[in-house]
Amino acid sequence: MGAEPEQIEQAYPNVLSITGPQQYESVLDAVHRAKPPLHNPHLDLIPPQGVKLTPRHYAYLKISEGCNNRCTFCIIPALRGDLVSRPAADVLREAERLAKAGVKELLVISQDTSAYGIDIKYQPSIWQEREVRAKFYDLAKELGEMGMWVRMHYVYPSPHVADLTPLMAAGKILPYLDIPFQHASPQVLKNMRRPAHGEKTLDRIRGWRETCPDLAIRSTFIVGFPGETEEDFQMLLDWLDEAKIDRAGCFKYEPVKGARSNDLGLEQVPQEVKEARWHRFMQRQQKISATQLAKKTGKRLPVIIDEAHGNSAKGRTKYDAPEIDGAVHVQSRRPLRTGDIVTVKIDRADAYDLYGTAV
Repeated sequence: MGAEPEQIEQAYPNVLSITGPQQYESVLDAVHRAKPPLHNPHLDLIPPQGVKLTPRHYAYLKISEGCNNRCTFCIIPALRGDLVSRPAADVLREAERLAKAGVKELLVISQDTSAYGIDIKYQPSIWQEREVRAKFYDLAKELGEMGMWVRMHYVYPSPHVADLTPLMAAGKILPYLDIPFQHASPQVLKNMRRPAHGEKTLDRIRGWRETCPDLAIRSTFIVGFPGETEEDFQMLLDWLDEAKIDRAGCFKYEPVKGARSNDLGLEQVPQEVKEARWHRFMQRQQKISATQLAKKTGKRLPVIIDEAHGNSAKGRTKYDAPEIDGAVHVQSRRPLRTGDIVTVKIDRADAYDLYGTAV
């Protein structure tokens, strides 16, 4: 009967878990999900928050594995399979443990964060004696109540991303979206099997910023994809000017073994053309970045400290993720510590970083 759970669920809708025959580990997992075991420091070698490789003040929180998208340049579905989402309660328990361990910033990640829960039909699970759906918005809302900075990464540019921006405007989660747009040309996006026409995406970005005016958007792009013409590339540069992406990375297309883009029969872009387009992209984005950062001069912003050296430090605003975005170089009258969140008056900006004084 455990292999056909639907009949049991219909008869006993309050049953927490159903397993197949001889699946002893699944039974224990279900028990621990319903009643997490208490940490015993005399018996458990691993601390209750687990072992993490990031600094103490921030942590990555993975909410799913695999991906249902079939981008022609990507082999992740072949390597990791289709989307498999974690129950919301499992994710929230991990987040709670991290908060208790002193983590101040959560970086929510997956292969496609906005698709979270689709595979399990947004199935609810019990968290703090109530049901929470395994849905992008519901999870973000709950994480936003834990008192940490919550940053969303690897978000697919789908319409329901707009559901998050009110949470950002209300200060529940950070006003930051990491969305890999990859390109702006409709033809290139079609060849990549990526969603949305560039104009539709621009409309969505405008809508997000109307709801949350200080939203920061980071993205990645590919130049030199097979079949990309000079017209396609110019369309991308024009799109950048319109979108005003705050942080952008750019990659020169390289064929990956097993990727379907190898078999599209499209004309390959010469290496020297890829190189030239990459430089043109970076020069255009550098100007946009400098303009966006200059707007922060004179403002007082909360900054989380990543590195402290006495009265000088390096940190990040809410608009920057660790390791991939820019930094704030801080001077202070008092010694600062890694993990502190301090208010910094921004004195000046360059193309990528901010410079300021702790107040």
